[in-house]
This record gives sequence, structure tokens and C-alpha cells, in this order.
Amino acid sequence: MAKRVKGPMVIVGAGLTGGTAAKELRKQGYADELLILAEEPSFPFGRPPLTKGYLRGEEDLSGWMVAPPDWYKAHQIQFVPARVAGVDPAAKQVHLESGDAIGYARLLLATGGRNRHFDAPGSSLPGVHQLRTIAECDGIKRVAKTGARAVVVGSGFIGSEVAASLRQLGLKVTSIMRGKAPLDAVLGAEVGGVFGAIHRAAGIELVVADEVVRFEGSLRLERVVTKKGRRIACDLAIVAVGIEPNVEIVKGSGVATRDGILVDATCRTNVAGIFAAGDVANHLHPIFGRARVEHYNNAEKMGAAAARSMLGSRTAYRYMHSFWSDQFEHKLEYLGHAPKWDRLVIRGSLAERKFVGFYLQAGKLRAAVGLNRGGDPELDKNGELAKAGRLIAKGARPAPRLLADEDADLESL
Repeated sequence: MAKRVKGPMVIVGAGLTGGTAAKELRKQGYADELLILAEEPSFPFGRPPLTKGYLRGEEDLSGWMVAPPDWYKAHQIQFVPARVAGVDPAAKQVHLESGDAIGYARLLLATGGRNRHFDAPGSSLPGVHQLRTIAECDGIKRVAKTGARAVVVGSGFIGSEVAASLRQLGLKVTSIMRGKAPLDAVLGAEVGGVFGAIHRAAGIELVVADEVVRFEGSLRLERVVTKKGRRIACDLAIVAVGIEPNVEIVKGSGVATRDGILVDATCRTNVAGIFAAGDVANHLHPIFGRARVEHYNNAEKMGAAAARSMLGSRTAYRYMHSFWSDQFEHKLEYLGHAPKWDRLVIRGSLAERKFVGFYLQAGKLRAAVGLNRGGDPELDKNGELAKAGRLIAKGARPAPRLLADEDADLESL
């Protein structure tokens, strides 16, 4: 597939997306100069264990590496430790903060995101943690001792998984959220309520419809204060309030941005020769329209798709978005993309924590979620979630009563 491109391919970002793109370029036969500009010291890897197995000390990261460290040297991929200051499309150069410039023939922006700044007094106190990097995870592990009191700020996937892991480690955990239940902003009140029950049953205190306004302590964190006036003593706090896409390096370059870097269906920006993928990319999906997705599966698969586009492919990136979450003994799988919906249909039992939920918007099936049921949509092709994915792909408008009917074969709807 590779076609001759004079000059180097340059990838900005050494996360999962950047590493996967480099691997795909070599797989497709691209043999010329290939550089990865990296801010983080680690080789490309997947971050899911940072909230789960690695955080709990149950696994290392070797199984989550895009490739073994020596693979890059063997395949003549140059890692350049550098911070990028800007992009000059006219000169086809990337400018580094050091003052150096690197030329490119094709440029992939896989800059990912950074933790959203939490602007509250005391947020710089020792004991207040963020979690995105290995170093940050290691910092939490050093203080996450049995019996310690932890506050988790935010209840999205990072926050709820961290809360679950800390509780499994024997910490006393309080989770503070603006919503009424963990994950309710993404999964809705009904499914969020199930996760709320799971967390409470495990001993996590949920402080709902509230938010942290201040961290207090003399030399280090001693307590958090909420908007409603609660004062919660703690030894550590983990702030998990989402990420912001790293788009600053394209300022003034002409590359279009809006909630990330805008790309078309093939991961191309509006500027010739520049591509974007992963958490930073606001992608024009053939099924879902504009979407910026911050999950492992998309970071991996979009990186490979962008690499093929860099080599001339015009095939649209049509990946049916999916992600998973492990919390305690419970397994959640999600397929599709439904930032908004007007109806949720449940097949199975919320009370028994074993169900598949279907998200519809104006009658069209947009996404499905499975808790302890439905299978892995990428592995179990005859599972309920995989069947739901095929309905989503063809724009199906299944009757809600049939979606809820245990006897109705989803394949036939």
C-alpha cells in the first residue's frame, strides 16, 4: 500500500495513537524516515491499567505496550524527546521549543489531551493528585495504603474506576460528583443508578449533586470542602474531571480546530499533508457525524487508519466506537456513540445487574451498553452487543418492545 513519499513522516505524540500509527506505517511497507516527537519518557502504551490493574499492583504494563522498546530501533523509528511549539505548513516544518525545526512530508498530530485544570484553592497542596501518566499513577500507589482516606473528585470512567480500585486496596473512599450517580452523564440515570448501588455496596460513600470548592491543609492535604458545605477529612484526593484536547501547537497554522482538531472521515485536516487522530481528533464519522472520542479502542484503531491515509488511502474511518470498564467484579461494554438520546430500552434486569440497554434518538438506535451481559462486541460476533452494532451501522429503527423482548432475536429486527 505504501507509496513513495520524499522526506520524513513525523508523528507528534508518543501515546497509543502515535505508536500504533508508526507500527502501521511500517506494516504497510513505508520504509523511509519516520520520527516520533515525544514529551513523555515512556514508549507508547495503553492507559487502561492506570486506573485498574497497574494501580492496584496486580499487573505491569508490558502487555499494554504497542511494541517492545527495542522494536522501534529495529524498525528504524526515531524517538525525539521534544516539546513542539508550533507547525508551519507552508515550510512543512514542525518547530520545537528548543528552537530547532524538523521538516516533514506528512505530519500526524496525535497530541492527545491533558487533564482539565481544576481551579480550586488548595489544588496544589501535596496529596492532591491527577492521573494520566505512569508517574502520576506511581505517585498515587505510594500513598494508597490500606485504611487511608481518599476523596475522588468526578465520577466519569476515570473517577469511578479509580474509586473502585482504591476501595479494593482497602482505602476509605468518598466519591464527590455533580451528578446524581457515577457515569450518569454518559450512561443515563438508570444505568448510573446501578453503578451507584454497586459502589455503595462496596463501601464507597457517594456525595452526589455537589462539588469540591476548596482543598485545605497546612503542609499537605487534610480535607476537602464542598459547595454545599461538607468538610471531608482525607489523606489524598484524586481529581478526575475530564481532559482537554491538546491543540495549542496548531494555533496560527491554519489547521481548523473546534473541540479538538477537525478532521474529515479519513483523518485529514483542512491543511494538505497534515492528519490527526486519537483523543485530539474531532472526526467526521460516517455514521455518527462529528465526534471526539477519548477511549482506548478509538486511539488504537484511529492511529492505524490515519497511518493508511498518510500513505494515500481514501477509505473512511468507520470504526463502530466501543469501550469497556471493569469495576469490582462487574464488566461493562459499550458500543456506538450516543451523546444524546431520548429513550433507553432495557433488556434484562437492572436489579440483578445483568442487562443490555439500547439508546435511541428519534427512533434510531445509536448505542448499546451491556453490564455483565451482551459479550465483547469485538470478540463475540454473535453476542447481543455485536448484533446491536450491526443494527446501528445500517441505521435501524427497531421497535422498542422488541428490543426489550428476551425472545426477539436482535439480528432479525
